[in-house]
Amino acid sequence: MLIATSLIQELLETQPQLRPQMYFKSSLTALSRAMEDQVLAGTDHPLVIISCQRERYYRKALHRYARLAARSPQVYILATPEQEFGDGAEPYETIAFDAADPLTQEWHVIVVGQQYAACLACREHPQLQTSDALNAPRMDQARRYEGIWTFDRRVSCQAAHLFLQRISQYCPHLTPKVTQALAQIVPYVASTVRQTEPGPFTDRLVTYLQASQYRQQKAYRQIATQARKEHLVNSITAAIRRSLDPDHVLGVAVQELGQTLGTARCLIYRCLAKDKVTKLQYEFVQPGQPVLKGQTWPLRDNPWFQDVLHTQQWVYVSDAMADVRLQQSALLQDWVKTAQIQTLLLVPMWYQGRLLGMVELHQSDSQKEMAWKDAEISLVDVIASQISIALIQAQSFADLGILNQQLADLEQARSNLIAITGHELRTPLSTIQICLESLTNEPDMAPELQQIMLSTALSDAERMRKLIQDFLTLSRLESGRIEWNSEPLALQECVNLALSNIRAQSQPLPKIEAHIPENLPLAQVDGEWLVEVLAKLLDNACKFTEADGHITIDAKVASKQMLEVTVADTGRGIDPDCLGSVFERFYQEEGALRRTTGGTGLGLAICRQIIHNLGGRIWASSQGRNQGTTMHFTIHSVQTPPQPHTPSSSPQVSLPNHRSVDSSCP
Repeated sequence: MLIATSLIQELLETQPQLRPQMYFKSSLTALSRAMEDQVLAGTDHPLVIISCQRERYYRKALHRYARLAARSPQVYILATPEQEFGDGAEPYETIAFDAADPLTQEWHVIVVGQQYAACLACREHPQLQTSDALNAPRMDQARRYEGIWTFDRRVSCQAAHLFLQRISQYCPHLTPKVTQALAQIVPYVASTVRQTEPGPFTDRLVTYLQASQYRQQKAYRQIATQARKEHLVNSITAAIRRSLDPDHVLGVAVQELGQTLGTARCLIYRCLAKDKVTKLQYEFVQPGQPVLKGQTWPLRDNPWFQDVLHTQQWVYVSDAMADVRLQQSALLQDWVKTAQIQTLLLVPMWYQGRLLGMVELHQSDSQKEMAWKDAEISLVDVIASQISIALIQAQSFADLGILNQQLADLEQARSNLIAITGHELRTPLSTIQICLESLTNEPDMAPELQQIMLSTALSDAERMRKLIQDFLTLSRLESGRIEWNSEPLALQECVNLALSNIRAQSQPLPKIEAHIPENLPLAQVDGEWLVEVLAKLLDNACKFTEADGHITIDAKVASKQMLEVTVADTGRGIDPDCLGSVFERFYQEEGALRRTTGGTGLGLAICRQIIHNLGGRIWASSQGRNQGTTMHFTIHSVQTPPQPHTPSSSPQVSLPNHRSVDSSCP
């Protein structure tokens, strides 16, 4: 049977002079045992009623209840069944009540005897819903109750009367026995037997127990705080040891901090002191709070962030909307309203005076009373230091990986250089040596043959010069030792200079056509280096295109700020699988030591480096073998189209040893 009313509430309504007090479970246990011991030490047969909430608490004192039953026939034990507890009569009355009954939350011990009477009636306090209980481990003896404890006979008899009536409702078959017990209470109320006044002694007992319990609870809180701190530090330290991935470390840290501190939101973001904004990538947020992950967070216009930079210390804001610094930034005011921030804590992540990021904690309007304590702020500061070390370690590991890759690339370059040097330098040197020795040892050589020897020596010397020049050029480009002089230039003039360079070669060339629109905007480039790119792309196209082939230079507006230039040929083509590798240093599709076209394999690598430094990109396309190749690259353009001009008034580009020619050559 379910009774929805609280017995302690009924008792307080019938006895308005009573004032409830707060008790810990350990105190109630001591008082209950003292009342039971009083029954065991007496000679009369008192009425004993005990309501112990749940069956598991009943089982802990089975032997004591049996001893009580030996002293009195009127012993009633009530509890909520969990396994085997039920209504019974041996050796005392057991009464089971429904789990939804208010008695499940109450603790009662009532004794009414001839020489004494006592009543302990309490209701469990809903302490587990408080933030303090959520943050601390649940300790059974620290559970709190609210109620009364008295030796007043009238109060004890009234409580017994209420309980006996409820027992009759739970177990109607006990009505005759309950009636007998009620009749037993009446003479006890009118009894004039003098009782010893236990007030002073019990007051001391309760005071001592309460003080001890408060000291114990304080010690438990300190232990719990220390354990929480160690757990948090250990979790993040373990994450650092398991992974050098900063994303993993920061993801673990933001979750652990947010859950441990019970904050509405925890943010960890990487930033530098000079950054204007940052993107929020790591966030812990409680249900119901706005999610900020992925959004852009202001830094330059954030006065709290600037205070952190100025003081190099954490900043705590107890009331964000009332803070005078917030009025300095309208953007930040909107952010605070959107994110529902009431209080916030900013803890910087420093390493050797350099800002690496920020740990930011927010509390919402519903958490105003949950102010951060000094110990919690110190804990966040420690975690921020640990994260800083993790970020430095991750960066060092990444740098080490880059360095290892550079060393591997350097070793590969060294091997390629040896192969190229052995093939490209030794062969022309040998030819030059043979030609010169022939001219020296055979003074009577025919003039025609002498001319052939000299031409061969000069050709191989030029081949060596180009190889060395390409090495030096690529080295300068990669080391950043070049001063770039960007200016508006007509693309047609750069193409003319590149064609002049190609035309100066002695071997037969394919037909080359340039289709540059007259209204094409000016290019914003360094003219000398743009001509170098065009010359090398044309030279490369001529090497792999037969003399009866065709090469086309086109240009168009790719976007509002970019031009796209293409050099297309009808030559040998490139396998689609090799398109991504043609711009690597020393790459040659035929192999460095068995090619038929000559060259160093550095030309396209030089082109890529130049275009990259000019702010564009370069790529190749081909349908495959014998399908021709098209080289594409983009460069910046001037926004306004060029005005009509004459050769004397147009921007000039110069390249050593280049001659002006028409835009088409046979």
